Amino acid sequence: MTNEYKNDAKIFKALCDEKRLQILKLLKNGEKCACILIEEMNMGQSALSYHMKILCESNIVKARQDGKWTHYSINAEGSKYASKRLMEITDSKKGNSSCCK
Repeated sequence: MTNEYKNDAKIFKALCDEKRLQILKLLKNGEKCACILIEEMNMGQSALSYHMKILCESNIVKARQDGKWTHYSINAEGSKYASKRLMEITDSKKGNSSCCK
C-alpha cells in the first residue's frame, strides 16, 4: 500500500464516525478548547482525546496547546486535501471502461 493510500485511510477513518463528524461541525465555526468540546459533546476527556487523536492524525484538525488545555480547529489545508482526494478517487471518466464491449 502506498503512502498516498495510507493517508487516505486516515482521512476516511476520521470521517466515518458520528462523534467525529459532530466535532467537525462544532469546529466549523472556529477554534474550540477541549473543555468546551467535552461539555458540548457530553463525553469524558479520554473519549474526546481518542477522537481528537484520529482527527489530528488525518490532518483535518490541528491542535494548539495553551497551558493544560488543548485548543482544536479545522486545518484548512488538510480539509482541502481530503476533499481533493475524495474527488480524485471517485471521479469517473466517461468512456474510460474497456470491459465487456
